[in-house]
Amino acid sequence: MNSSDTKPGRGRRVVLWRHGQTAWNLERRFQGSTDIELTEAGLGQARRAARLLAALKPDAIVASDLKRAAATADELAAVSGLPVTHDSALRETYAGAWQGLTHEEIVERYGEQYAAWKRGEPVRRGGGELETEVADRAAPVVLAHADKLPDDGTLVVVSHGGTIRTTIGRLLGLEAHHWEGLGGLSNCCWSVLGEGARGWRLLEHNAGTLPEPVLGDDD
Repeated sequence: MNSSDTKPGRGRRVVLWRHGQTAWNLERRFQGSTDIELTEAGLGQARRAARLLAALKPDAIVASDLKRAAATADELAAVSGLPVTHDSALRETYAGAWQGLTHEEIVERYGEQYAAWKRGEPVRRGGGELETEVADRAAPVVLAHADKLPDDGTLVVVSHGGTIRTTIGRLLGLEAHHWEGLGGLSNCCWSVLGEGARGWRLLEHNAGTLPEPVLGDDD
């Protein structure tokens, strides 16, 4: 990314937090933009994670407006006292005909499309959005909210696995075919981007515990 996208030296952090468990997660069904609610276990995950993330003393929370992300964000709002801003641009990738299908059904019916996607090729899964189009809508929202942070401030973004991966890839300046190199996020786990002299850096990925300082030669 270019230097105009971020102001070096302000020490801001962005925590990208995936929503808790849903029934479709358990069934390995592709959710996409389908509005699926959290399970009771998913709510429990959100409550546990919220207590941890509140210890980071976040300055702002922005969330996808889909129920699973909004309900996850509500748990952090309850313990932090912060309001939640909802933005539909943070929704999960729209994947057309794939939505509602299990992993096995997708591989069976759309095997070539699935394989091309896994190779990092630009694919409209199920006739839906390209990953670059997801980043086009989500990353600017994250940057706009990060820009409002005070120096050394922390923004929590509550979103979805695919949207978070594409947003991280975009903010790190990685070419789109490398985004698959970022592993998926488990339910209610998060990744942390920190502001360095040359832009955003990935400090934690798929974490479920509070970040520890980096001690050593690479700090």
